[in-house]
Amino acid sequence: MVQRRLPRPHDLLPLMQFKKPEFNPRTRRLDSATNVYDLRAIAKRVTPKAPFDYTDGAAEGEVSLARARQAFEDIEFHPSVLKDVSHVDTTREILGGPSALPFGIAPTGFTRMMQTEGERAGSTAAEAAGIPFTLSTMGTTSIEDVAAAAPHGRNWFQLYMWTDRERSMKLVDRAAAAGNDVLVVTVDTPVGGARLRDVRNGMTIPPSLTPKTVINAIPRPAWWINFLTTEPLAFASLDRWSGTVAALIDTMFDPTVGPDEVRFIRDNWKGKLVVKGIQSVEDAKLAVDLGADGIVLSNHGGRQLDRAPIPFHLLPHVAAELGDDTEILLDTGIMNGADIVAAVALGADFTLIGRAYLYGLMAGGRAGVDKTIDILRSEIVRTMKLLGVAALDELEPRHVTQLSRFTTLGPVPEHLADAKPRRR
Repeated sequence: MVQRRLPRPHDLLPLMQFKKPEFNPRTRRLDSATNVYDLRAIAKRVTPKAPFDYTDGAAEGEVSLARARQAFEDIEFHPSVLKDVSHVDTTREILGGPSALPFGIAPTGFTRMMQTEGERAGSTAAEAAGIPFTLSTMGTTSIEDVAAAAPHGRNWFQLYMWTDRERSMKLVDRAAAAGNDVLVVTVDTPVGGARLRDVRNGMTIPPSLTPKTVINAIPRPAWWINFLTTEPLAFASLDRWSGTVAALIDTMFDPTVGPDEVRFIRDNWKGKLVVKGIQSVEDAKLAVDLGADGIVLSNHGGRQLDRAPIPFHLLPHVAAELGDDTEILLDTGIMNGADIVAAVALGADFTLIGRAYLYGLMAGGRAGVDKTIDILRSEIVRTMKLLGVAALDELEPRHVTQLSRFTTLGPVPEHLADAKPRRR
């Protein structure tokens, strides 16, 4: 029989570990987050529905986004044991410069709409972490203001080619003058995707004060106070806009952009050139032929063509075709540092995070972006150590198996490949 007794005070004292109370609600929220999904949950609580859904949503049925995230979950790691992983090197040389981690911040539009600190929070957090930050053509802070906020950071600029070519190239000149060393040209936007959450929410730029939005704002007063008491939304590329997101996108995007435009940009940009939105091996080779120093395998975060190819599934095929001559970046679906490790193992030189960064921004401004980066950093380091890998260059395809939920029906039979379409 176990003998029982009353606990003595000196037995209880070691168990009484009371934390100092945290009175700052933002700090308290961020301290509770253990992964990016926790940051997403916080962001949803504190951000009005329309801007949260703009960030969180994708095109049509949002199948592309779901599949991209699922692809990262459907992997099997193959660790090695008895390796010295007391120190792990996460640094990367990418596009002519250093990065402390194998990821940077992707270009995102309307960022100050999600949280008023916007691109300033993203660029300064990236500068502090030693990783690149990419400003979007549709960003809400000017090229010059981002450079001023993060003068020692690696600032990249993302370009949409407009029908007004002269106006587009003025942005390129401004980016060069501000010290941006990489130009990211996005080529998967002949038109805007059908982002149905925005349609249902009546999403406008800036957000409209309607009875519906006012009711939604009642439990989220901090967002509206910040929005209404700081400078109005301004864009990197235009002065003001008053209308729907879809109308702005259709005004800015040019469905005639082709290879000649990429060649023209290559001839006029002296830094590194990256083509973003590559979704096939053939287009990856075309981008290289046009003079790109790097490509981004991306389906635009699932925000353009729904049911588009999954970038992570495409990665090994593109890596095998391009070899070491072209730098391969990847985005879409990354929610964990293990996703980034898997991408590097299968041939990516670098990755970009979009939503993961924005969830942190919405959850806590600059501190929330720092939290996102810290979470991903710790996940990368832990995953590498558990794999028995002490440096990124040690990661190889043997470390990862891509599991498949889908079985393709195979190529079109030869006798049908060249057949003319049936007419009814």
